[in-house]
Amino acid sequence: MKIRTKLTLLYSLVTAFVFTLFVVFILLFSEQNREREFFRTLKAEGVTKLNLVVEGEIDPTILQSIYRSNREFINEVEVAVYDMYFNLLYHDAEDIDIVQETPEMLEAARSGSLQFYEGRYQAVAFIYTINGMDYFVTAAAFDGHGLAQQRTLAILLIILWFVGILTIFIAGYFLAQRALAPVAKIIGEVEHISDFNTDIRLVENNKKDELSVLTRKFNEMLDRLEKAYDSQKMFVSNISHELRTPLAAVIADIELALRYQHTPQEQTQIMVNVLNDARRMERLSKSLLDLARTGYDANKIAKEEIRLDEALLDAREIVMKNHKDFTIKLIFDHETDDDKQITVFGNEYLLKTAFINLIENNCKFSENKTSTISISSHKGNSVIRFADNGIGMSETEIEKIFTPFYRGENEAEGYGIGMALVNRILLLHNGKIDIQSKKGNGTVFVVSLPHI
Repeated sequence: MKIRTKLTLLYSLVTAFVFTLFVVFILLFSEQNREREFFRTLKAEGVTKLNLVVEGEIDPTILQSIYRSNREFINEVEVAVYDMYFNLLYHDAEDIDIVQETPEMLEAARSGSLQFYEGRYQAVAFIYTINGMDYFVTAAAFDGHGLAQQRTLAILLIILWFVGILTIFIAGYFLAQRALAPVAKIIGEVEHISDFNTDIRLVENNKKDELSVLTRKFNEMLDRLEKAYDSQKMFVSNISHELRTPLAAVIADIELALRYQHTPQEQTQIMVNVLNDARRMERLSKSLLDLARTGYDANKIAKEEIRLDEALLDAREIVMKNHKDFTIKLIFDHETDDDKQITVFGNEYLLKTAFINLIENNCKFSENKTSTISISSHKGNSVIRFADNGIGMSETEIEKIFTPFYRGENEAEGYGIGMALVNRILLLHNGKIDIQSKKGNGTVFVVSLPHI
């Protein structure tokens, strides 16, 4: 079932329920009003005949004759009059006697008027005073005219109910179709989007309704997906390119070893070449794994309190172990004696990975292979400076250095992953990195991380 049909049915059901409540309310209110008015009419008719009887203006036999004559054509009111000793003074038709009067009824009427039903007849019993004398009066009749009007009203309301619901269903169907037309248009546009044309976007308008907001948000999502998809394609392409060279070298060395007879020295050199290429692939795989980890949701990465001085010392030790010829100097500002100023909330492994990459980058492009690291505190942030006196970078290199797989103008080795990895790690920790560098004047990486 289409959504517009479901919406129309739901809307019609709700409207039908509301209409039903109104119809029931009108009928109940009308019935109560009819009943109340007819009881008032009965009492007025009883008082009128009581006056006629007591005052003697009309002979009782004439009143009885009028009652019997009218009763054949209209719903005439039958009245009975008693004195306070329950002696019958007048009765329109004793043989008919709709109300069976009793002394108990008289006593009950002393406390106030009675209103009740005798079968389908409405009846009243009350005490009325004329010329200082009290009389007990009963009056009863069938409200045929009122009930006929009530039936007519009920039929009219039921007809209006059906006509109204049918009209609302038809109108609701077309209104729902019109209201959902933009959604159908969006669905049609979305169906044309695939991995071959991720640049297609939904047509936006300048309105501020919910569908316009949905369209904009959907386009924003498509922008993010397109970037992720393009990044993935570039990532896979670069991985294939980077792995092809060392794999080709390993295959060539192994084929060379199998094809010819070699001296022990030649065999050893071949194994050394294979080992170096294997280590290169291992470093590349580790870098790619670390880069992939930084694509996680920051809220899903395990974090803890980390002292930056200890993390820097550990990073220094790891770099020195792998590069015996590197020199790494650590300088701690005397203002950072407060542990809170050098403590951050983050992932220790990722932060150490970022520090290692920054240190290696300093040393690799410095003539004396030296990195000078200082840590200080400024406006709620821990500030770490990684400085070298190397070849520096051009403005073009600074703009592109955080792009994955980008290699600088003077970078002969490496994979172009390190600085992209550093930037992503810092973003995961709500930090940032600034680069201060000029060609031939060295480079300073300034890292800022918020205190705990």
